[in-house]
Amino acid sequence: MLWRPLEVFQCLLISVGRVSNTCRCASPTEAPRKSSDPKSFTLEEVAKHNTREDLWIIVEGKAYDVTKYVQHHPGGWLPMVNMAGKDCTDVFANYHPARVYEKMLPGYYVGEVSDYEVSDFVQEHREVRQKLLERGLFETRLSFYAYHVAFQAALFSCVLYGVLCCSTYSAHMLAAGVLGFFWQQVAGIGHDIGHNAVFHQMKKDNLGGLVVGPLLTGISIAWWKRSHNVHHIVCNSVENDPDIQFLPLFAITEKMFGKFWSTYHQKWFTTDAVAKLLVRYQHFLFYPVMAVARFNLYVQSWALLFSKDRIYNRKQEMACMLLFIGWNAALLSQLPSDERLRFLLLSHAVAGVLHVQICLSHFSMGTYNGHAYNDESDEWFKMQCATTLNIATPPLFDFVHIGLQHQIEHHLFPRLPRHNLREARKYVKPLCEKHGIVYHEPGFFQANVELVRTLYRTAQLSKNLKQADGGFYESPLWEGLNAQG
Repeated sequence: MLWRPLEVFQCLLISVGRVSNTCRCASPTEAPRKSSDPKSFTLEEVAKHNTREDLWIIVEGKAYDVTKYVQHHPGGWLPMVNMAGKDCTDVFANYHPARVYEKMLPGYYVGEVSDYEVSDFVQEHREVRQKLLERGLFETRLSFYAYHVAFQAALFSCVLYGVLCCSTYSAHMLAAGVLGFFWQQVAGIGHDIGHNAVFHQMKKDNLGGLVVGPLLTGISIAWWKRSHNVHHIVCNSVENDPDIQFLPLFAITEKMFGKFWSTYHQKWFTTDAVAKLLVRYQHFLFYPVMAVARFNLYVQSWALLFSKDRIYNRKQEMACMLLFIGWNAALLSQLPSDERLRFLLLSHAVAGVLHVQICLSHFSMGTYNGHAYNDESDEWFKMQCATTLNIATPPLFDFVHIGLQHQIEHHLFPRLPRHNLREARKYVKPLCEKHGIVYHEPGFFQANVELVRTLYRTAQLSKNLKQADGGFYESPLWEGLNAQG
């Protein structure tokens, strides 16, 4: 029922306790019995089991055949396929509660990996995670989220007051700006709850996700999880990361020129005539597009919910999104007719700051083709640092950045509550400095400069492109705008 998610956040407001990151997590299926005849395999042998139909992974030197579990995986099948045949120790540890490792994973065990080794550096960064666990930093302080829920409720109250109780144009436009800021702030909780980093219990986080996703922001939490889980695993991979696949509008690297197959969208992306024209001016188009980007997320959300894909809480999400349309329509109806469109556009433009913040985290960082996690040079910790940056900001303004200012720590420890990311930085940055790993942390203004420079550089390179070898899409602009992810 639709009222149940509201109870979750009511509990947030009155709770001051802590929620453990090792809480019991709902499971879609029971694990099969452990093999009674374990064998020994080499890394090369395990690597051959790298398809959706034959999927093995390695966790702490043990091989697991998880082929039968792929279709039940709460995080979707693509993250598993992207890690097929590889060492998933760090990915697995950072995306799952202890219960999954202790009670579910053993049922898929098939043998030991005879040549599995852990380097000194990998052991060091795994010790960092252990220190965070020992300090209790993976536990949620619910009072933190209670404060933010109260703050967001105050913002929404200001919107209602500006629209319902004020009659001036300036008051109405100010309310529109506050509504956009409200959406940006709610998205912060949506991001955390989508990672199960608030309650650390799938059922509660899913219920909360219905509130902060489709009901309050109009964006499907199922769509967000589907694309975001993939993004985390293959961050800045040209062929695999949906968060950088924005052709024909943007290309952040020349590796995208010509054509490439998107494993997420299951289609070819090509730099045809339309893409070449738009990419040439992408550094001018970026901020205007971000101002209206939110409308595309509505389209993507509905497209996924109407698809034939397996969607958790499909009907509930649709109902919440209809309620979102309803309360927005009711709000707009209270305004003079000549102000409604301006109110709508301004609120979405202010909310577009969120899209800028997301792009800042990765657009100017390194990109690569194919999959990572092949050897010591592109293992988990190094790849997150190579493809992600932080935003240097004083603690006073942490609420404005909603946790996105500590993206390096978040990508390394996605289940770490937002309020502990700054503390985790004290461990991560020294480790990077010790091993000569770039820990990039520009200020907000400088990060924007670097992003625009990246777009400008690629735009200049695109001027030398010949007709793409992939031919032309039918209505490429429309396809690009409506691609899921």
